Amino acid sequence: MSFRHCAIAACLILQIAPAVLAQDSQSRPPTFRSALDVVTIHASVRDRQGKLVTGLTPEDFEIRDNGQLRRVLSLRSDRDSPISLAVLVDMSGSMRLSGKVAMARRAFDSVLAQLRQGQDEVAVFTFDEGLHVRRGFTRDIGSLANALDEFEPFGSTSLYDATATTARQLADRAAGNKAIVVLTDGADTSSRMSAGDVSGVAASIDVPVYVVATVPASEQDLDTPRPAVRASDTADLRELAAWTGGKFVFASSLGQTVMAAASLIADLRHQYLLGIEAADDPQWRRIDVKVRRPSSVVKARAGYFGG
Repeated sequence: MSFRHCAIAACLILQIAPAVLAQDSQSRPPTFRSALDVVTIHASVRDRQGKLVTGLTPEDFEIRDNGQLRRVLSLRSDRDSPISLAVLVDMSGSMRLSGKVAMARRAFDSVLAQLRQGQDEVAVFTFDEGLHVRRGFTRDIGSLANALDEFEPFGSTSLYDATATTARQLADRAAGNKAIVVLTDGADTSSRMSAGDVSGVAASIDVPVYVVATVPASEQDLDTPRPAVRASDTADLRELAAWTGGKFVFASSLGQTVMAAASLIADLRHQYLLGIEAADDPQWRRIDVKVRRPSSVVKARAGYFGG
């Protein structure tokens, strides 16, 4: 081909190429790439007296990701947002002792009393050696009254396994504020998972775990070994609650169960929803959340999986 012919061919390509590219771009659907991935962090803040701290701004928070300071990309605090709650009730054999089941049922009724009919949603699970779905998620809170009356304690306790499975189910719910409430005497006898394993699962998907230990005062003396509650059990449950941004409380009387229920629902209603940029490396990353105000205590998830 002569130089003249090559030049003519090159001109034709330059003229045709833009039209072809334009036509091709119209035939293919547009693709978009997210500028960054965001990790959401639910955090509740109380002062030294235990009162909830409200009205905080992004500048009030200090968040570190594996020690690296992260900018708060977003903050939301809406006490009117619906709550999605999974109530997990221990129905293993140890709950037959000392009226623990009656206390658990009272705690369950107290939790329901704090929820809003038609707005919040709740599901009811029980566990012994396995997990049992008793009532699926519903906003008809009134229909759950006395939902535990027909169940009697039996079998061994797989508390940690049941909590991990429930956390995964709850992660898919659309509500902005979600949590697991575990009503138990605090002893796990047959789980394959440890408290640390469950903490990692729940923290990575941002589901706080609130544990209400329905244990009579006579069994809370941790210096006296008892089959129902041991120091190691209590430490594991405290760790589980702390790592997920939840709370662990003893309820040794019917009155205390009411107070515990009111406190944990108040925590959920006053949570801050924070957003930070996620790391892209596929590993567990530790999150530390602080508030730049003296004597403020923050409860939030302990970390997430990057990538």
